[in-house]
Amino acid sequence: MKFFIFAALVSVAVAKSAYTAPSYAAPATQAYSAPAYSAPMYSSPSYETHYVAQPYSFDWAVKEAGYYNDNLDYSHSESSDGKVTTGTYRVVLPDGRTQIVTYRADSYGYVADVKYEGEAKYSEYKTASYATPSYSAPRANVYSAPVYNAPTMAAPVYSAPAQRVSEY
Repeated sequence: MKFFIFAALVSVAVAKSAYTAPSYAAPATQAYSAPAYSAPMYSSPSYETHYVAQPYSFDWAVKEAGYYNDNLDYSHSESSDGKVTTGTYRVVLPDGRTQIVTYRADSYGYVADVKYEGEAKYSEYKTASYATPSYSAPRANVYSAPVYNAPTMAAPVYSAPAQRVSEY
C-alpha cells in the first residue's frame, strides 16, 4: 500500500501541468494610413469690408414731474458729419443740480466739458421716528449636578426543581 501511495505521488509530481500559460499574438499592423489634412480653401469676401462713416443726427428728452422723483429731466442730442461727432446731454442729479455735458469726438480723441447748474440741496437729518428697542439679557439656565441612583434588584427566588421520573 505504501508503494502504491508513493507511486501516485511521484506520478503526480512528474506529470506535466495541465495548465498552459496564455500566449498572445503580436499586435496587428495598422490597416489604414495616417490622416492628412489640406489647408482650408476660403474664397475672398465678395463684400466691402470698410464702411464709410455716415452722417447722422438725433435728440431725445424726458421731462416729468412728480412720478418717482420730484423732477425727472433727461435729454441727449448728438450729430455727426462722418468725421466729427458732437453732442450734449443733461441729467438732474439727486442733490437737485443739473449736470450738462458737451462733448466732441474726432480722430484726435474725445473731449468733454462738464458744467453744473444750480446749487446742491440736502435735506436736514431727522432722527428715527421709532422707539429704541428694549432688550434684556437672557436668563442663565441653572442646572444641578447629576446624581447617580444605582438600581436596586431583589435577589432571585428559585423554586425547587421538579423531580423527573424515569420511564425505564
